Amino acid sequence: MLEGMYAAAAGMIAQQTRLDALSSDIANVNTPGYKPLRQGFRDLLYSDAGIATTNGAQVGAGAALTGLGRSDSQGNIVPSDNNLDIAVSGPGYFQVRNAKGDTLLTRNGHLQIDAQGRLAQQDGNLLQPIIQLPKGTQQEQVSIAANGAVAVDGKAVGQIRLVNVQAPSKLAPRGNDTFQASAESGPARAAGNETTVMQGTIETSGVQLSDAMTEMIQTQRAYQLASRAITTQDKVAEAAIGVKR
Repeated sequence: MLEGMYAAAAGMIAQQTRLDALSSDIANVNTPGYKPLRQGFRDLLYSDAGIATTNGAQVGAGAALTGLGRSDSQGNIVPSDNNLDIAVSGPGYFQVRNAKGDTLLTRNGHLQIDAQGRLAQQDGNLLQPIIQLPKGTQQEQVSIAANGAVAVDGKAVGQIRLVNVQAPSKLAPRGNDTFQASAESGPARAAGNETTVMQGTIETSGVQLSDAMTEMIQTQRAYQLASRAITTQDKVAEAAIGVKR
């Protein structure tokens, strides 16, 4: 009889994990270049029911959530008021370096000129390789070509390197919509010719708010049903104990 409680409890844990992922997606609905999490359910261990009359029937131990990485679908590319904003069109990422010196991958192209005249993300991550602009450069003087070449008043000053990995869904998240190459994803390598940069635009979040809210309601209902199943199992056990006495 306890097996039913265990299965329902496993279902509650799976639904809670799914709720956490959906909450993260909804919180990033306005994050440029954000890719929503993909998840699926899998069965837990099955075992023989242990009753002779069941003819080999088995009982399961519930379900668990399995992470399937992140969606690789292209978000909408929309015009931006910031001339320095860039969107990556096609599969791939550009590289940034954080304060710890780690090289990370991202599609969040909301850029600015930092105090030292370097191109950086709004949170301070520097483009990698570093692109140093001439002193006093204004953002309207900067042009970025489709291949990532950066120029100021027509004079080349650097190159935005576009990269990709063999298994993007296996990239390790590092916060603020950045990722790090892992053994499962494979190392960063030059992106193909189909991947380009679009200046003065931004890629919107891949989260569809209406879909995410619908999934969240479904998940909450499933969590409630699993909780009621535990309550029902408890009442059945209580009644069985009472009969035995």
